[in-house]
Amino acid sequence: MTTRKVLTTKTMASIAILSVIAFILMYFDFPIAFIAPPFYKIDFSEVAVLVGGFAFGPIVAMIIEALKIVLYMLFKPTTTAFVGEFANFIIGCAFVVPASAIYFKNKNKKNAIIGLVIGGISMTVVGLIMNYFVLIPAYSFFFHMDLNTIIDMGKQLVPFINDKFTFVLFATTPFNLVKAIVVAVITIMLYKHISPILKK
Repeated sequence: MTTRKVLTTKTMASIAILSVIAFILMYFDFPIAFIAPPFYKIDFSEVAVLVGGFAFGPIVAMIIEALKIVLYMLFKPTTTAFVGEFANFIIGCAFVVPASAIYFKNKNKKNAIIGLVIGGISMTVVGLIMNYFVLIPAYSFFFHMDLNTIIDMGKQLVPFINDKFTFVLFATTPFNLVKAIVVAVITIMLYKHISPILKK
């Protein structure tokens, strides 16, 4: 058996394991009621995806991100007409792909931190754009909800939300920012323990 084949087999096994871990972490999602309406739910699945991306690169991160969504949809019926799952994949990739790409070029703690910061910024910006142009209109369409009803849900939390832009700016953006910070902190806390594996 060639070294390349062994490496490929090991990588595929790692992808499978990390995808399952990410799926399990995604299964235990929960809202942050004081920041955004309850249909926005946070989970820590990106931690497992980042481990894979840091170890094997951004393409593997994207594969794990996709596989966790597939597993999630197989085992848990969608409650968001697949809008939430689509959002989780796109916005998740916006975080883990740049973070993994930066770290993978030179595997050290400094690049891990830089990658997580850049990934968090990317996730927040992409989340803002996607929510404004795609996700909120999709929620409105699939759930037959007037856009103003969604905006009012945000206004109950932040009084000066009065339109789609302020909803995205003051509800969804803080939500994504909080998620990026929490996931980044957990990943850095785990870094010391998993860095020997990541650097192989």
